[in-house]
Amino acid sequence: MSVKALFDLTGKVALITGGSRGLGLQMAEALGEMGAKVAITARKQAELDEAAAHLQGLGVEVLTVAGDLSQFDTIPAMVERVIERFGGIDILVNNAGTSWGAPAEEYPADGWHKVMRLNVDALFFVSQEVARRCMIPRKAGKIINIASIAGLRGSTAMTAIAYHTSKGGVVNFTRALAAEWGKYNINVNAICPGFFPSKMSQGVLETLAERAIAMAPLRRLGGEEDLKGAVVYFASEASRHVTGQYLAVDGGTSIA
Repeated sequence: MSVKALFDLTGKVALITGGSRGLGLQMAEALGEMGAKVAITARKQAELDEAAAHLQGLGVEVLTVAGDLSQFDTIPAMVERVIERFGGIDILVNNAGTSWGAPAEEYPADGWHKVMRLNVDALFFVSQEVARRCMIPRKAGKIINIASIAGLRGSTAMTAIAYHTSKGGVVNFTRALAAEWGKYNINVNAICPGFFPSKMSQGVLETLAERAIAMAPLRRLGGEEDLKGAVVYFASEASRHVTGQYLAVDGGTSIA
């Protein structure tokens, strides 16, 4: 098989949660450009419509499904809509997430539960539903979990204990699921972005952008193209012998 064929996603179906903007939309662009049909989910239909128009303008076939994944009982219907439209799901990108900032000693219970419910619980239930319905029966699938370098280390700059904890959980969830589902030929890997401008990171980067750049050996923040190669690699046959791993896309921040 040629290298180009290894990365080709023609005929594949990708579901990207939190795919209406930011990193999720960038990854949807990348998978669509490589030939995948794309389903994106988010809470706000207006943002999904805007994203869909953008993707269609790039020649990507796209389905939007609005909903709140932290309401777990909505997940089966969301997956069913994708299956009805495209016939199955080959690639799952678990990107939806949230954060809450507060000192640990003052951290509110509702903030903790909100972060864990979306960043960890919903990620598991979406993975479980997609695998049961599509990947296990077909003995094939690619699951890509979007963690964070916040899951690899602590931070004196960010008081977001639940976010750090949840993303650390995603990293080990990736390892555990890869070990369990390898027998079904399902690859499970994680991407750990560093500092990327996005709606969720906007408040943090307003005060930390210069420090974040100085901390990174490459002396830059993540850009709009910087996750695309990583997600295509993990979604494609190029990574067929890789599972249970995480890739930090952070300009070197996690090693500095």
